[in-house]
Amino acid sequence: MTLQTQLVLRALLEDPAKERYGLELCELAGLPSGTIYPILARLEQVGWVDSTWEDPAVHEKAGRPRRRFYQITKDGTEQARDALARAYRSRKQPLPGWAARPAGDGGVS
Repeated sequence: MTLQTQLVLRALLEDPAKERYGLELCELAGLPSGTIYPILARLEQVGWVDSTWEDPAVHEKAGRPRRRFYQITKDGTEQARDALARAYRSRKQPLPGWAARPAGDGGVS
């Protein structure tokens, strides 16, 4: 799992019940839209994310482009948390041999 995907998942997991639009996720994840949208499309394909379009009357009244809202699914929430935990554990590296101390050693030889 790429770091960018992890950032998107963390943004969605901040409040799993909340629908967020793409540019909002860009801000939360600190990534450009050209990175966010392909990730969201992949997450939607595997069933981790659902999306809906904003009611046209809302965006017309606000005078802005129509927004697409994304929300992490219940299954996606569980899968994302597992995947993020695995990714975190895999980054943790054991101490190199020269840094490990035998038990009971004061550390100074």
